[in-house]
Amino acid sequence: MLEGWFLYFILFWVVFLVASFAIGGFFMFRKFLKRFPKEDGKSDLDWEEHYVNETIHLWGDEEKKMLNELVTPVPELFRDVAKQKIAGKIGELALKERASSITQELVIRGYILATPKRDHKFLRKKLNEMQIDVTPYEHLF
Repeated sequence: MLEGWFLYFILFWVVFLVASFAIGGFFMFRKFLKRFPKEDGKSDLDWEEHYVNETIHLWGDEEKKMLNELVTPVPELFRDVAKQKIAGKIGELALKERASSITQELVIRGYILATPKRDHKFLRKKLNEMQIDVTPYEHLF
């Protein structure tokens, strides 16, 4: 029979394992849903990759540096995924507008549209640090 501290250790371990599996399963399921094809036959990740590949030649060094600077608040573990998602949205905007190059304005608009509302305060702070006026983009926040 389990008694004393060993019982509490086993109970803690069971709760810890179940919670870990639940958290891991949640993130794996989210990734699966993004990889799942939509009505057009392409997944969200396929479209992101398509937009990045179609507009890779439009990116200048300054815009790449700016994107890298804007994603610095994102934890390093998720930074590459965030950059891919944001670059995909920027590429989508560039293709829709038939832009001849990626501009600072496109980077900022794409970043705002690609990120959830809860992250916009970090973007505002970062843009203020970079001395970029956010008033032209207020309608997007």
